[in-house]
Amino acid sequence: MAPLLTVLVVALAALGAGSILAGVKALRRAKPVGFGLRTLGGLLLLSLGGLVATIGAGLHGYRALTREVLAARIDVRPLGEQRFQATVHIPDRPDATYELAGDQIYVDARILKWKPLVNVLGLHTAYDLDRIAGRYGNIDQEIDAERTVYSLTGERWVDLFDLRRRFAALSPFLDAEYGSGTFVSVRQPAQLEVLVSTSGLLVREVEAGR
Repeated sequence: MAPLLTVLVVALAALGAGSILAGVKALRRAKPVGFGLRTLGGLLLLSLGGLVATIGAGLHGYRALTREVLAARIDVRPLGEQRFQATVHIPDRPDATYELAGDQIYVDARILKWKPLVNVLGLHTAYDLDRIAGRYGNIDQEIDAERTVYSLTGERWVDLFDLRRRFAALSPFLDAEYGSGTFVSVRQPAQLEVLVSTSGLLVREVEAGR
C-alpha cells in the first residue's frame, strides 16, 4: 500500500473511533442527539477508511507505470511444428514455464488509470500482466485448432479491476481497461522482452550480447 494511503487509513480509523467514543460519552450524559450524530460520523469515517484500505489491497500486485518499463522476459524454444515452450521471468515472482500451441506468442495486461482527482494521493497508472497464450497465424486454425491460454496474475483478495467494471460509481476515480495485447512469431530459440507503456504493450527480441 502506498505510504500516503496507509497514513490516510490510520487517520480515518483514529478519527472514526474517536467520534464513536465521543458518542458513547454523550449517551452516558443523556444526550441522544449528540450520541447519534457522533456515532454516525464515526461510522462514516470508518467506512471511508475501509474503502481506502480496500483500494490499497486491490493495488497489490500492480506496478506503477510512468514510462516504458520492462514487465517480463520470456525465453522461447520451439518443440515441434506449431508448438513451443515459454519460460516467463517476471520481477519478484517465481519463474513459470508454459507449453503453447501456435505460431506466435501472445501477451496482454490489465491497466488501471486513476483520474487526476486521486493522483494527489500518490495513485497513478498501474499495470499487471494478465495472460499468455499461443496464437496461430492462420485464422482458420485460430478458430478450430488447440487453444493454449494461461493466467499470469496471482490470486487477489480484492480484484480492483473487476470492481471498477462492475460499479459505475467508481468511474469518477478510476478507469479500468485492457492494455493492448501484443504478439510475435516464434521460429527459433530466443529471449523476448515484454515492455509496457501508457500507450500499450510491446514484445521485442533481445539482441545477442545484451
